[in-house]
Amino acid sequence: MITRVNVRVVVARFEDIVAHGLRALIEQDDSIEVVADSVEHHRLASVLSELRPDVAIVNFGSLANAAELRELHRQFPDIRLVVLSNRPTTLESRQMLAFGATACLSKRSEARDLLHAIHLASRGLHVLPSAQEAEPPPVGPDVLTPREVEVMELLQGGRSNAEIAEALHVSVETVRSHARRIYRKLGVRTRRELRSRR
Repeated sequence: MITRVNVRVVVARFEDIVAHGLRALIEQDDSIEVVADSVEHHRLASVLSELRPDVAIVNFGSLANAAELRELHRQFPDIRLVVLSNRPTTLESRQMLAFGATACLSKRSEARDLLHAIHLASRGLHVLPSAQEAEPPPVGPDVLTPREVEVMELLQGGRSNAEIAEALHVSVETVRSHARRIYRKLGVRTRRELRSRR
């Protein structure tokens, strides 16, 4: 009997033990075909462009920041991004969804939950970690909002407050407020320091 493959998946590079577990888990499901495995982060966009899978499983730990996730979603809006993170908080999970992820799960998720998330994501349904998996909000810096990430990218690109205000259709004072919050959240004091974090 020939099994019909329903979901084509690209798997990013993960830590060795996670990678082995993912591979073994996915091989159990005849309706999932892995078309590329252990894809290095710097090659992910080119592999997605070439293979056009239904789902890409992304290692949150390999991203420099959440804005990279948004850029992947912009480039490949039809590819569903399933993000696996060590201990995503509810806030971080929601931010990943706001930036284009279709699902965000803990690397500690149950096997059946991950397979279920791949299938749901392939249909465009959003999946968050279960309440038991979600960690309480961390003590420390706040997570940037999607608008703050937009402002941060423009600041890092060398744009003035007036140019950012015009590009985002907001006032210059609103840009200043966003910039102050970005600096506070990232622990920087100047635009030069912010640009060095790219």
